[in-house]
Amino acid sequence: MTKEIQPVPGAMTLAEMKEFASFGSATQRYIRRSLDVGLERADAVETWSRDVVEAASIKAQISLYKRFPDIRKAIPKDCAIESIEAFMPALISLAAYDLGQGRISSFPAFRFLYERLLGPDSRPWLPGAFCAAASLPHLHPKTRKGLLQSISEAAATAPGWSTREPSFFPEWVEKVDVSKTAH
Repeated sequence: MTKEIQPVPGAMTLAEMKEFASFGSATQRYIRRSLDVGLERADAVETWSRDVVEAASIKAQISLYKRFPDIRKAIPKDCAIESIEAFMPALISLAAYDLGQGRISSFPAFRFLYERLLGPDSRPWLPGAFCAAASLPHLHPKTRKGLLQSISEAAATAPGWSTREPSFFPEWVEKVDVSKTAH
């Protein structure tokens, strides 16, 4: 009798942290901000806005992200075409918004964010939503090319998806003045 090897929960969290650390600082900031907005964790405008333009952008994101509860409820249970009609257009629309902000520059970053916003049941649908949103004409052709080239063949053609909940949800971290703590 062979024993099935189960992944160590701490190892999975560490892998998620390493993946997050591999993203650029603007992407990390946008993911943390988006999680605050989408999961209603904090006052995103107060936490993240550095000026009136960014405050307006966050307020627009808050308005758009109000769709997430309905999108979560509409995640298809099967692959029947009629079951995706209430889900995919709304998901593609939000994905197009996020990609249009210029901070999510790859499929791994998009997947990282959306797995946390929607949960593991959304995983089978994320490659299609990403490719659809990345193909839309509101993005510059070079941006579209870079986004579409960022999705690996393995991600685009996966035969199955994990149902494991994400465990690492990055948050705002206050800056520490190290000159005051060096004593």
